[in-house]
Amino acid sequence: MRYRPLGSSGLMVSVVGLGCNNFGSRVDLTGTRAVVEAALDSGINFFDTADTYGNKGGSETLLGHVLRGRRDDVVLATKVGNDMGGMYGQDFNARASRRYIRKAVEGSLSRLQTDYIDLYQLHNLDAFTPIEETLEALGELVQEGKVRYVGSCNLDAWQVSDAEWTARASGTTRFISAQNHYNLLVRDVEAELVPAALKYGIGVIPYFPLENGILSGKYLRDEAPPAGTRMAGRQDELTDDLFDRVETLETFARERDRSLLDVAIGGLAAQPAVASVIAGATSAAQVRANAAAGQWQPRADDLAVLDKIAPTRRPGA
Repeated sequence: MRYRPLGSSGLMVSVVGLGCNNFGSRVDLTGTRAVVEAALDSGINFFDTADTYGNKGGSETLLGHVLRGRRDDVVLATKVGNDMGGMYGQDFNARASRRYIRKAVEGSLSRLQTDYIDLYQLHNLDAFTPIEETLEALGELVQEGKVRYVGSCNLDAWQVSDAEWTARASGTTRFISAQNHYNLLVRDVEAELVPAALKYGIGVIPYFPLENGILSGKYLRDEAPPAGTRMAGRQDELTDDLFDRVETLETFARERDRSLLDVAIGGLAAQPAVASVIAGATSAAQVRANAAAGQWQPRADDLAVLDKIAPTRRPGA
């Protein structure tokens, strides 16, 4: 496993991370333990969850239970800002406010059974709270030692830039990471977000790197998606155009004696500003396969070909 700094910070994360969104929903305690142990055995140190994952708190609860005694061996990331269904009382849809963040962080710390969070990420902005207040509230948590670093999720490039300017102007804690939907089929973040991340020293953390399993090779043209998969019941989204693009990537992989999974994860990890590719898993075998895929390091000519066959393309274009 390779490790990289997250943006311009000193936080070192594995090139392949573990997305923990399945814990507490599709994966129970026994399954969580198996997935986490396989991740640690594979050298993965970056575990990404959120307070809303696993039916509101389930993922953090299971992860905290399994990591007891091994907390200091991992970089633990969670998120705040999505709807917890009133768990912390009425939030008035201002979940980026100081009032809400102060409540939410205590809930996450308790469920994770830890006294600090390595990376606390704002899951989404709200329609009311100024970014100044959000950054100040997150900065207070850093000063108190409850949080080590802070990051953003789902922000547009201009919002990331605005947050950076605000942090510099006010002297408060800045975002060191940006977690966004990004893979070799959905590359629209490369147009503006990635250049902003490079300019400001922000590490990009792609989520959905396999695009709901499409880039794992589990779906076949003219065949119904296997039962229990994320695309089951969504066959209308598996279009001929989509398969044309996937099959082009499969050909690229075969020509290099690689798998589609190698290209999806290793190729994404090689893109500018990308720090760690977080992939979800429901089994130990999936974790090991994802970790192994991150070992592929494409050459410059490989990346040039990838840019031609899977160019920056906005969803729906």
